[in-house]
Amino acid sequence: MTRRPDSLIWIVAVVAACSTEGPSASREGGGASVGSVAAAARFKTVRSWPHDPGAFTQGLDYHEGKLYEGTGLEGKSTLREVELETGTILRQIDLPAAVFGEGITVVGDRIYQVTWKSQKGYVYDRATFRKLREFDYTGAGWGLTYDGQSLIMSDGTALLRFMDPTTFAVQRSVTVKDGTREVPNLNELEMVHGEIYANVWETSSIARINPATGAVIGWINLEGVFSDSDKRRYLKPGQQIDVLNGIAYDELSDRLIVTGKWWPRVYEIRADSAR
Repeated sequence: MTRRPDSLIWIVAVVAACSTEGPSASREGGGASVGSVAAAARFKTVRSWPHDPGAFTQGLDYHEGKLYEGTGLEGKSTLREVELETGTILRQIDLPAAVFGEGITVVGDRIYQVTWKSQKGYVYDRATFRKLREFDYTGAGWGLTYDGQSLIMSDGTALLRFMDPTTFAVQRSVTVKDGTREVPNLNELEMVHGEIYANVWETSSIARINPATGAVIGWINLEGVFSDSDKRRYLKPGQQIDVLNGIAYDELSDRLIVTGKWWPRVYEIRADSAR
């Protein structure tokens, strides 16, 4: 596992909206999570871009210059390709009306997507979005990522399941802990520098997880990334927003893309060393 605890990481927080791209006022935020053993990094916002404010983001992945997104809610769940710089939806397919879409991950020329309560996942051709097959699993599907060998799925608890990407058999599992305390509500997932990054539902925190042991080795606290000033600027009267969710990693530029459900903006953020 490769770690860079002392380097700066470029993070892009996708928050959705229809405004101009370019630098925003630089600001700082974040800090240690209450009761945590692992240290938390602070962040600085660098610039922001637009994104669809109607997207109830459940999964996010960045691959070969393209941003892929899975959205949720029954009757509104989609898989889509999005232009990061403009928020334009380049293509989209709708999931069955009864299905609540969840996490996605790109594996070579395929995209995998799980669902919340249906205990069913989908495999698509990345170039065409044609559905190639379906697969079954037990329990809920929340987040999904790929470590080069296994699919890794969260289910809203502290458990992460490692699954064979061909047979979907569970190979092993780990319980995520910060010290001795289990970390439940693990949601969207992404592999970054050999670590699993996980949104923790209903918080502004991303846990950095050792995939071998499940130990939390650090936090990124994004509290305030969607600032009060940006809410005044980008939210329309009565517009609803939900929690931080969605992580994608742009390996070529060494930056993360994170978003919230129904948020109206995309943020590029620099995270300092954890302390």
